[in-house]
Amino acid sequence: MNGLKYAVILMDGMADEPIESLGMKTPLEYAKTPTIDALAKYSEIGMVHTIPEGCAKGSDTANLDVLGYNPKQYYFGRSPLEALSMGVTLKETDVTFRTNVVTLSEEEEEYENKRILDHSADEITTEEASELIKAVQEAFGDEIKKFYPGVSYRHLLVWDQGSREVNLTPPHDILEKCIKDYKPTGDHSDEIWGLMKKSYDILKNHPVNMARKEKGLRPANSIWIWGEGIKPRLPLFKDKYHVEGAVISAVDLIKGIGIGAGMTSIDVEGVTGNVHTNYEGKAEAAIKWLLEDDKDFVYVHLEGPDECGHRAELENKIKAIELIDEKIITPIKAALDAKGEVYRILVLPDHPTPLRLRTHTGDPVPYMLFDSRSKESHEEKAYTERYAKTTGIYLEEGYTLMDQFLQI
Repeated sequence: MNGLKYAVILMDGMADEPIESLGMKTPLEYAKTPTIDALAKYSEIGMVHTIPEGCAKGSDTANLDVLGYNPKQYYFGRSPLEALSMGVTLKETDVTFRTNVVTLSEEEEEYENKRILDHSADEITTEEASELIKAVQEAFGDEIKKFYPGVSYRHLLVWDQGSREVNLTPPHDILEKCIKDYKPTGDHSDEIWGLMKKSYDILKNHPVNMARKEKGLRPANSIWIWGEGIKPRLPLFKDKYHVEGAVISAVDLIKGIGIGAGMTSIDVEGVTGNVHTNYEGKAEAAIKWLLEDDKDFVYVHLEGPDECGHRAELENKIKAIELIDEKIITPIKAALDAKGEVYRILVLPDHPTPLRLRTHTGDPVPYMLFDSRSKESHEEKAYTERYAKTTGIYLEEGYTLMDQFLQI
């Protein structure tokens, strides 16, 4: 390689729409981001389409794309990537499913008439959720179907000889909507619906949920099955790009993509996947990888803006962006500068998660590519959705951005 250091700062779901209460600014425009603002003056800023036409509008598709893997060629589903992160060994005959623990409304008697109030059950702790998934496994698990606990609300079902020929809906796409309109269709759909329906009877009065209610927290009173997939096969990132790479994330999906690509997945204590996370620990891990371990490439994934988008938390989305600027980008840049390194930093979201919609869209997103060797400053430049659309720089095939970033 050429001796450069490369850092990608992936702000999940950051891109948004102008908001009236912010003076028709987006959260990114409104947030105080002094380091991003300083870098922008010297950076290439443009738009990139990270979700190809016809592909799922999700972080699985988009992060594969950002890392240089064309989803049309390398998409095997979301849940098998999460399985890799969880250390679950998959057989060729296995089909995997993401299994959320969710909060359903309780006033309706019939399960079909309930609404999804929260896809994350108030961002339930991993310890609490593990107890609930253990109860689900005891009730439904067998040699064919096995449930595995993951992180927070995100868990896994592995179904031997299962089928991908089924239509399932992500729970974050149907918040506040009646679930009977989103019942599974296709292979094994009745069985999948039955598992979800029966889980409500098991979980609604589980001691974990009773304790959560006493604390004023939402109960995780049902599972929700979606995100089907099969064992992934990704070319090694090192073979593809000739750099030694690592991913740093709280989310099994991103860790799984990294592991599937032969990258190192660096675990950081205290990371949560929401706005309240161990930013300092992530920055320190990235700096250690690049400088102390003398490696080439790090992919730092921050889930906070996305979760705030799903939960329609405007102030927290702005706060998440500001914290990433202050506690991730600033120290990484300062450490690289102090060591006299030549480096490139790529900042972007994977997809928009507009507060108004509370779910992902497939619209193009703004990116900022900074090179420490750049000496020409342009004061009008700004890293915002609005400015990025005016530059005339647009990558329709998002997976080519990594080639450009790594100068392949």
